[in-house]
Amino acid sequence: MIRPLKKRAAVLLSVATVATALASPVTAAAPVAPALRWSDCKTARYPTLQCASLSVPLDHDRPAGRRISLALTRVPHTGKTSQGPLLVNPGGPGGSGRALAGYVASALPKAVAAQYDVIGFDPRGVGKSEPALDCAAGHFAAVRPDSVPLDPAVERANLERVRSFAGACGAKHADVLPHIGTVAAARDIELVRAALGAPRISYFGYSYGTYLGAVYAKLYPHRVHRLVLDSIVDPDGIWYEDNLTQDRAFDARHKAFLAWVARYDSAYHLGTDPAGVEKRWYAMREELRTRPAGGKVGPAELEDTYMPGGYYNGYWPSLAEVFASYAARGETKPLVAAYERFGAVEPSAGNSYSVYTAVQCRDSAWPKDWNTWRADMWRTHAEAPFMTWNNAWYNAPCAFWPTEPLAAPDVTNAELPPALLFQATLDAATPYRGGVRMHEKLKNSALVVEEGGGNHGIALSGNTCLDEKLAAYLATGAAADAACAARPDPKPAAATRAVPATAGGAALHGMLGFRG
Repeated sequence: MIRPLKKRAAVLLSVATVATALASPVTAAAPVAPALRWSDCKTARYPTLQCASLSVPLDHDRPAGRRISLALTRVPHTGKTSQGPLLVNPGGPGGSGRALAGYVASALPKAVAAQYDVIGFDPRGVGKSEPALDCAAGHFAAVRPDSVPLDPAVERANLERVRSFAGACGAKHADVLPHIGTVAAARDIELVRAALGAPRISYFGYSYGTYLGAVYAKLYPHRVHRLVLDSIVDPDGIWYEDNLTQDRAFDARHKAFLAWVARYDSAYHLGTDPAGVEKRWYAMREELRTRPAGGKVGPAELEDTYMPGGYYNGYWPSLAEVFASYAARGETKPLVAAYERFGAVEPSAGNSYSVYTAVQCRDSAWPKDWNTWRADMWRTHAEAPFMTWNNAWYNAPCAFWPTEPLAAPDVTNAELPPALLFQATLDAATPYRGGVRMHEKLKNSALVVEEGGGNHGIALSGNTCLDEKLAAYLATGAAADAACAARPDPKPAAATRAVPATAGGAALHGMLGFRG
């Protein structure tokens, strides 16, 4: 995600809709929302979890019209006093947040968690919310065409895939797509607040959830009690430019993984020179073009398998062992197993990917001329070959999307209480510059930097320094700029023995919505 290679054209058609929403005074009559009825939905891991659903308008500008439902979860506060609700969101867009409530409530210090009703939710269109989007089954079925279009036939095959997906989404969800987007989701949060009967809410969002939280705060600044944003989307690059910058950052992170493999040549036997190890990885990719592993893993699937390593270095030992099994020993079964663990996205991602595209394609303008995409991708691929074209095809339905885009709102905000921001300096999914820009835009914010960190979603993931600052802020509201050292990269042995902090990080990263 980030640097603009092409300036977005102004889209005037829907600007007025967003501008009206952003100008809506919070002092107006509070939205009417029915009281929530909570029922027990505990799990072995989260024994106090409760569930509810909330009816909201499909079109917020027509509150008497069609209704849809949002699925909510809650871990109730246990303290004698409460600071109110703490809404949590894992990102995506398209990530389900219902399980995140239990995770956050259990990962926070007990004395802090006791002060909040931790509220998880599936945003409109997601998971257990209804209707749930699911545009086209089998979109990611293996083996897909090579993501890098080395000849016109491969490019045509990929274009047909993304056109077909956009068309299927329009045909299946034509009545819903115009109402899926970040501004609509932010207005839903305000109805959740009203249904909870809380004069203000706190919010903790990861990844794309940082942008959703910033938009909510822009719309309703006086409804915000605490605001925590972790691994921050660059609000000035929504969304085409952000994805281009993300391509470069993921390439750098993939190189960091390959350098780590070279550092542990004694374990993986792939060479001690990072450049040489990189050549072996791309040689593996080339071999898979003509001989997909197990009939399932071609080049695109290989990229899908290794992309999670850019989000979380706790996966590096497993991914390195798979690489060594194939490149040094010619084994394909470990690669197929790794693809099924890390890379395969069907069927569960049918919903999350459908919402991802619906939100990103609606939120802002994307180039409609494929020649613009082609030129930008080849230029970026020359610098960052690891995932530029893979990411392009992931987002390319937006070139053919059936609904008109909105204009991304400016989230600059001087009306909030102090907000707390977390950002790792080497984060690939939401590069560091996004944290700096959000810090500049939220005038009363504090930025906590994880120096040398490359993981995505860093609070409550095992870094004590970060977690202490989060806990203090949620307890008192006090926030100050700070820096924390990153935790060390894993060792090869971490692949075979449990390491508590790594396990916690893996649990969190399993919930976070990838890609944003």
